[in-house]
Amino acid sequence: MITKRIIPCLDVKNGRVVKGVNFERLGDVASPVELAQYYSSCGADELVFYDITASAEGRALFTDILTETARKVFIPLTVGGGINTVDDFDRVLKCGADKVSVNSGAIRNPDLIYQAAKLYGDQCVVISADVKRQEGEFRVYAKGGREDTGMEAISWIKRCVDNGAGEVVLNSIDTDGVKQGFDLEMLEAVSNVVNVPVIASGGAGKIEDFLTLFRTLPKVDAGLAASIFHFGEVKISDLKAEMARAGINTRV
Repeated sequence: MITKRIIPCLDVKNGRVVKGVNFERLGDVASPVELAQYYSSCGADELVFYDITASAEGRALFTDILTETARKVFIPLTVGGGINTVDDFDRVLKCGADKVSVNSGAIRNPDLIYQAAKLYGDQCVVISADVKRQEGEFRVYAKGGREDTGMEAISWIKRCVDNGAGEVVLNSIDTDGVKQGFDLEMLEAVSNVVNVPVIASGGAGKIEDFLTLFRTLPKVDAGLAASIFHFGEVKISDLKAEMARAGINTRV
């Protein structure tokens, strides 16, 4: 049985971790380096680090904070934000990232995933899809959830995986920060069309939401959350203990 992963997410803006609701109303949380160290020491399986305004501002992801963060954590680190070329992949990997997450860059240049996978291997390439219900379908959004691309999300994600993405992070804009549970309908639709790990993002509010996720959708490999971990509403050690008690395979 595959071990289910618990992954805190650090959304970084102007050098600080922030968190909002439905990708809006961002509030300051903490230093990314200090928070990453904390999660590394208290049982997180991986970390995701997003420079959330890099694409919208048309700049490269800042590397000084990333380098310091990577130096001080000892769990896999996925990094995204402003990834537009294979040179961006190279720069981020050299800063200490284990995997590189791409969203807007792949929308602008769909061949980027194929190029990066060919150079660095599928295991390094993560498609991070920001998805929202629009006009009766799941729609892909770009630039940190600010721009509706008009593209249908499920076929887009499958195309990215077919091109070499080795993992999918599915960010539901509809449930982001709402704390009413993961978007099971959207996650099931994606899990049914890809054969790579799928990470659920957006909506976790309590331990039971993770248990429901893994019981309902055994194909989903990991649960990602931000505010409930950042503000101490859920401790990773407590979450994993409950997962183990529920018979869900996890690294305790």
